[in-house]
Amino acid sequence: MATTHPLTAASTLRAVEVAASAHLGRPWTATGFADLDDRASHPCGIFRGEPFSVFVKLDRTLADSEQFTAELRGLELLRRRAGVGTPTPVATGQVRVDTGSLLLLEAIPEVFPQARSAEQWRSIGRALATVHQVHGQRFGLAEFDGFFGPLPQDNRPVDTGLWPDFYAERRVLPRLRQAVDSGHLPPDLARDVEHLVGRFPTLCGPEPKPTLLHGDAQQNNFLTPSIVAGTAADAVLLDPAPSFGHPEVDLALVDYFAPVPEDVFDGYREITPIDSDFAQRRELWRVFGYLAVITVDGASAFGRLFVDRLATAVRLYR
Repeated sequence: MATTHPLTAASTLRAVEVAASAHLGRPWTATGFADLDDRASHPCGIFRGEPFSVFVKLDRTLADSEQFTAELRGLELLRRRAGVGTPTPVATGQVRVDTGSLLLLEAIPEVFPQARSAEQWRSIGRALATVHQVHGQRFGLAEFDGFFGPLPQDNRPVDTGLWPDFYAERRVLPRLRQAVDSGHLPPDLARDVEHLVGRFPTLCGPEPKPTLLHGDAQQNNFLTPSIVAGTAADAVLLDPAPSFGHPEVDLALVDYFAPVPEDVFDGYREITPIDSDFAQRRELWRVFGYLAVITVDGASAFGRLFVDRLATAVRLYR
């Protein structure tokens, strides 16, 4: 095994093997390690073994990881309420080690995006539409708050119970304040976003039913399992930030990092229609995501691209 990755420390390896052994009910030993740091904001990788391998993420905070706790609760919520595929936690799903907290999930053999078939892309759309068949009484989520990437997400319902108010108060304005505080958002663009928020009641369209959302539905948060017995398996959902909101938010986030084939949306339409005016609102639902990227990565060349994308989105709704 490589010795440079933070997950390959001897104490971390022992913790993974102890948890996997408890999960399996007999001794489990790691036989190799694959570095997956390019797939997440945390150090992560897969410890190979039999009869399953273990996907591991490391949170270096000294206290128990609130982010991993929220991730496990989000996966359980989607699995319980929508019946969609999610990774299986190994043992309790979270273990403390000297360097922080580990998130442990059974690794799923996957087909990477560049190799996905049209049917596998459609399975992502169907999985998302299945989640959207679940409805609640109010926008938000009373059970727990979450995280959008590394940023805390406030899921408390708002007093008015209206979607434009929830989207403004719980999604866009908190991200706007964080982006301003980061120093990466130009002041004139920050003012333009604030003015845009004031127009949400006329821009957000018809009031939707509070719909269960994945919440961070960009394409890398879906896994397409390897073909089993000649049949493509259903997509598996990863890294959720669930709450009840507008289903178009998830649809807008699917391709806000990178394009996806139309097969994703065709798969979605197999279960439920997409409003014909979605294209007009698509950039509106990406505003909070753009602000999040600017907050976290605004100093990098990648993050600066999202300043331009945010400015373009704001101009669309003047």
